[in-house]
Order: sequence, then structure tokens, then C-alpha cells
Amino acid sequence: MPAIQSQVDPQSESFLRERAQMLALIDSFRTLEDRVRNTSNSQEAKFRARKQLLPRERIALLLDRGSSWLEFSTLAGFRMHDDDGEKNVLGGGIICGTGVVSGIRCVVIASDSAIKGGTITPMGMKKSLRAEAIALENKLPVVRLVESGGANLMHVGEVFIEGGRGFANQARLSARGIPQVCVMHGHSTAGGAYLPGMSDYVIMVRGRAKAFLAGPPLLKAATGEIATDEELGGAEMHCSMSGVAEYLAEDDADGIRIARDILARLPWNDRLPMRAVKIWKEPRYPVEQLAGVVPVDFRQPYDMREVLARVIDDSDFLEFKPLYGSGTVCGHGAIEGYPCGFIGNNGPIDPQGATKATQFIQLCCQSGTPIVYLQNTTGFMVGKDVEQVGMIKHGAKMIQAVANATVPQITVMTGASFGAGNYGMCGRAYDPRFVFAWPNARVAVMGGEQAATVMRIVTEEKFARTGKEPPAETMATMKSEILARFDLESHSLFATARLWDDGIIDPRDTRRALATTLAVCREAGLRPLLSNTFGVARM
Repeated sequence: MPAIQSQVDPQSESFLRERAQMLALIDSFRTLEDRVRNTSNSQEAKFRARKQLLPRERIALLLDRGSSWLEFSTLAGFRMHDDDGEKNVLGGGIICGTGVVSGIRCVVIASDSAIKGGTITPMGMKKSLRAEAIALENKLPVVRLVESGGANLMHVGEVFIEGGRGFANQARLSARGIPQVCVMHGHSTAGGAYLPGMSDYVIMVRGRAKAFLAGPPLLKAATGEIATDEELGGAEMHCSMSGVAEYLAEDDADGIRIARDILARLPWNDRLPMRAVKIWKEPRYPVEQLAGVVPVDFRQPYDMREVLARVIDDSDFLEFKPLYGSGTVCGHGAIEGYPCGFIGNNGPIDPQGATKATQFIQLCCQSGTPIVYLQNTTGFMVGKDVEQVGMIKHGAKMIQAVANATVPQITVMTGASFGAGNYGMCGRAYDPRFVFAWPNARVAVMGGEQAATVMRIVTEEKFARTGKEPPAETMATMKSEILARFDLESHSLFATARLWDDGIIDPRDTRRALATTLAVCREAGLRPLLSNTFGVARM
């Protein structure tokens, strides 16, 4: 067995130092996630008075007890729009993730109605669209728990046009044969009224759920007609008269019970072929050590094999071409019995590394093996020597292979993700099935020091053409401003706020996240769909 032999001493001073720094970063982003939950939970008294469950209580009741829940983009919109990153950390005002409902793996999209009434922010809208894209690509049913005041009117210009893509996604999900179940816990007004209208199964909670294109005030202003909420869009009306809803629930818990019952009666898993039971072994090294094997400073090198040793089954890794292009690590392993190809970085990608990775990607596509990318690279190698041996063409080959790979690709950013290295290692623009980031990850066109040096050289050459010296104070100010900006805009929080990943994860959760997403990808590859032309129309 080609098991990786770790060279890390978990009792060493350097390991303990890096561990402490990584744990501090983990605590920092977990604290921000707690603020999102605390903001939502602060409305508990109001929800109890209305005899409602809080949004996360609804999700907990929906999911099978003891099953896994992988939440996406918990800090979407961080320090953007109404999210100030301090007191008001909003998570986009929506909760998205994948979990198991009545034995069926689903995507769950829930309005966080305890935060600004569940109104839709620009990044919350993008977060919802990303969840729908995951459902489409991976053939996952969608359960929506809806209670929203509609688009946030302070930012409607950033929501309106692209927000229409959500309804297009719903139509395409239905047409592909992917069921959508919608539980309406409260209001869903105007464009939001099409959420139930475009769903396949709709449950409305008596006395709470409302769906109408125009509420009573707008109706009176537009036509002069006077009507109550219930007459316009109440649950009983929609279940008995309009036909917008199929099921009338007595309260939140009853609505979720009905949703679980609907999914339990779908033969969704019956068409999946039986999978041979596989027995796997845990890594030979404790997953807990992942908090210390990687320096939080991207400028400090480390061996990606140390990460692999704590992620893959039995630390069993068959390395591909280990003596060729050694700065790029390629090889085969497995996670909870799912065979994978792994591509990781031990520094910049040189011509040999790019060539090796290209061949390895093609071999994985030939055998139908999913690929996991572990990113820690400052980019493709630069310099006279590598240019003369064709760095551009070899890098292009790797990008071609990544862009056109026919197998699922999953990316984890464990350190630097700079320049075209982000592209060659399957960054967001290359549509990996899932992208996760460790809290120490850095994403930028280059490092701040390199950017500051480039600008210094450019400025000095500009002044030299006029026969002058650049003012020392100006140069110092320019450098400090560039360093500060790159430090801010390359941070993992900056990236996750903009959905450049599907969420920051604790390094120690990497194996679990990969096992979950690999299972999703495998099921998607095997699942036949009963598609139709236009989706299911409401009758």
C-alpha cells in the first residue's frame, strides 16, 4: 500500500504555532457565522407570539434526524450593502445547503425571515441562484421554505433583472424532471409570488401564508379595488379557489410534515443502481492535525502530501509521475470509498507540472474518475528559462484540460490562489461542481508585495523618462495603499462574500465536505431523469 509517510511532528514548536494561528482564523469566521444566527434568533419572541418556528428550526425539522447538512455561503454579502460586518452580519438573508429529506438528498433554500423580513438582497439573490445551479447540475430536488418581503427596495436595481433567472431555473428544474416542493410559511409578494407558482408541489400555512402579485395597498392605488390579504392571496383561497397551492397546513410544523411526506412518496431513489458496499479506512493521521500542518502565511511553503495524508482513505496515495514536475502533485486516492484523482500544488506551476496535470486530467476523464484540486499556488512560473521552453503553451494545455474535463471537479483552496494558477487549478470561473476555501486562503491576481513592486518599477520608469526622481513620500504612500488594498481584497472573507467559493470551511471538515459532495456527484452521474418539454404547469 503506497501510504503517505508524514514528516510533520505534531509536538513541534512550528506545528503548535501554526495550529494556534489557524484556530484563531477558524474562530474568527465561526464568530461571524454565530452573529448571523444570533441576529436571526433575536426575533424568537416575535415568532413565538405568531406561533411560528424560526427559519433554522424549520430546516432542522425538515431534515432527517442525524443526517448531514452542508450549508453553502454562510457569509455571502459580508460587508456589502446592509451587512456592516460588525453588528449586522446577515448571511445574505437566506439559508442554502444540501441535506437529506425523507431519505432523498435535496437542496434546501430557506428565507431567513427573522432578518429584515427575509427580503432579498443582491448577494442573497446570487446565493439562491448558486443553490439552484447546484440542484440543476447535480439532479437534486429542491425544497423551499418561503417567507419573504420580496426584493429589498433599497437595492432593487441590483436584484430585478438577474433575479428573473431564478424563475427560469425553476422552469428548467421542472422540465428536467427534478421536483420542487415549496412550503409557504408567510408572505411571498409580487415577483416572489411566482416562487410557488413555478414550484411542483405547494404547501401553504393557514392564516400565515400569502401570495399575491399586488398587496392591498398597491391594489387600491392601482385600481381602486379594496380587498383583504386573505381575499387576495390567503392560504385557504389558494387551496380552494385559485389552485395555486395543493396542500393546506395548520402551522409551520405541519407544513414541513407534508413536505417530508411528499418526498417520501416519490420513487426518486428507486431508479438508482445498487452500489456495491465499500469498506474504507480512516486516514492514518488524525484529521485534527489539519489545523497545524498548513502555515496561515501563504508565503511559507508546505507539502500538499501532508494534507492528503489526513484527508484520503488510509492515507493511501498512488502518486502519478512523482519525479516529473514535482511542484505539482498528482495521484489517485479515495474518500469514504469514492475513488478520486487529486491535483495539488507545492508552489508555482512550471511547464513540467502543467504538462503532468494535463495528462492526469485526461486520464481521469478516460476512466470517469472525479478530480479534487487542492489549491496553493502563486500561479504559473515566470522567467526567461520557462518562457523559452513554452510556459504559455503548457499552461494553456492545462487550462484547456480543466475547462473541458468531462468528470466532476471539486476545488478546495488551502492557501494561495493567485493569477492564472486560480484558472489552471479549477477556480470559480471554470465551473467546478463545488468550491470551498480554508480561512487562510488568499485569492488575487498576485501577491500584494509583487503588485507594489510592479507599481514602483512602473512609476520609477515614468519619472525617469522626465529626468526626475519620484518623491520618496509618494512612493511609500503608494506602497502602503497597495499592500492594504491587496490584503483586504485577497482575504477569504472578501472572496466568500462575493460567492467566489461555496463557503469557508474548517480545514478539519475537509474530508466530510468532500465525502458529501462526491456522493452528490456520483448520484448525479447515475440518476436517470424523466424530462419533459416545458415543466409541470399549475392547473
